Amino acid sequence: MRYHPIDQQLFIQNRKNFVSKLLPNSMAVFHSNDEMYRSGDQNYIFHQNADLFYLSGIDQEQTVLVLFPSSPLENYREILFLRETNDTIAVWEGQKYTRPEATEISGIRTVMWLDRYEAVMRELMVAAEHIYLNTNEYPRYSTDLNYRDIRLGKRLMEQFPFHSYHRSAPIMRTLRTVKHPLETGLIRHAIGITEKAFRRVLKFVRPGVKEYEAEAEIIHEFIRSGCSGHAFPPIIASGASACVLHYEENHGSCGEGELLLMDFGAEYAHYCSDMTRTIPVGGRFTTRQREVYEAVLRVMKQAVRLFVPGNTIDRLHREVCGIMEQELLGLGLLNAAEIRQQDPEKPCYLKYFPHGTTHFLGLDVHDVGTKQQAFEAGMILTCEPGIYIREEGIGIRLENDILITEAGPVDLMEGIPLEPEDIESLMNK
Repeated sequence: MRYHPIDQQLFIQNRKNFVSKLLPNSMAVFHSNDEMYRSGDQNYIFHQNADLFYLSGIDQEQTVLVLFPSSPLENYREILFLRETNDTIAVWEGQKYTRPEATEISGIRTVMWLDRYEAVMRELMVAAEHIYLNTNEYPRYSTDLNYRDIRLGKRLMEQFPFHSYHRSAPIMRTLRTVKHPLETGLIRHAIGITEKAFRRVLKFVRPGVKEYEAEAEIIHEFIRSGCSGHAFPPIIASGASACVLHYEENHGSCGEGELLLMDFGAEYAHYCSDMTRTIPVGGRFTTRQREVYEAVLRVMKQAVRLFVPGNTIDRLHREVCGIMEQELLGLGLLNAAEIRQQDPEKPCYLKYFPHGTTHFLGLDVHDVGTKQQAFEAGMILTCEPGIYIREEGIGIRLENDILITEAGPVDLMEGIPLEPEDIESLMNK
């Protein structure tokens, strides 16, 4: 692996927290992600299921985690099933985990090869009453794909139809939103790498540079720093492309007098960072660009203060939209009469600020959690207001990652250049 070993106490504590939420006499089963077919004889690069990683730290395909805290057999209360290396696998793919290595990473003492899974599960199912199965319940996730958790969960239900089946996702959602200090440290590390990449690209960008060349500077810093790569497909959008919220082509040229919006983040040890900065390609903001930039920055600074325990994404966003509405008035983009006559279901600000203010951050860049979930100390969310003026070719978004604490919000990206004069100064050194 590229990242430094993670203290197994994180995974041990995560499992303790999870099983404490189960009904009596319950067993939970988690599967690794599929190895996804790409083309020809190639698969996409494997990426572990976030829930399985959260509970075990195991970063390998064809892995199964079984948790049965009340099992009459003590050795069967936590079991990892792993793919066993053979000579062919060793030659073509390299060594897989040994059982001692898996125990060292996860803290799980009972590690078996995958060929024992069926026999052991039959024995465990006789003793268990409630079975917890895992699925992806992210609200905006939709797919026709029958991934491993679904396929193997259905098989279990067909083989043992009279057990009581339950969802693991609500428990995982509650646990994963509040970060252990070790998790916060890993996200801080990913943010540090993201900062290095941003400072590198500030020195590189100039008129005539291609968007993908700026992206290359970013990924260079990520890989040399031990990341697996981007936490999400990066948005490197110059000129009018910055008004396309999920622009990912990154093939345009950066022109003199244009802005370059860069939304990117490093992924380190599976933990994500997420940052957006908008910079002037020529090293100086025009008067209008700076006016809009400073409006977005004011909204951001006011929004950060709202990241406090007890608030929610929905309530925070409503308040930010009110702040944004006033800034849009000040920029001459809206007028008071429009606002008085607006349809409450389609407010005027949506033309210039069409997206949300925040999302949870963690093992996924859009991490588990709901918009109605009350903020708690230990949660990490983004803060990302933006203004997009298509008719002027101006798109500006600013984004930092915020830690919720009892003492108030902590900006984990404090120190990464954000003020317009700092951006200009660094670009013109």
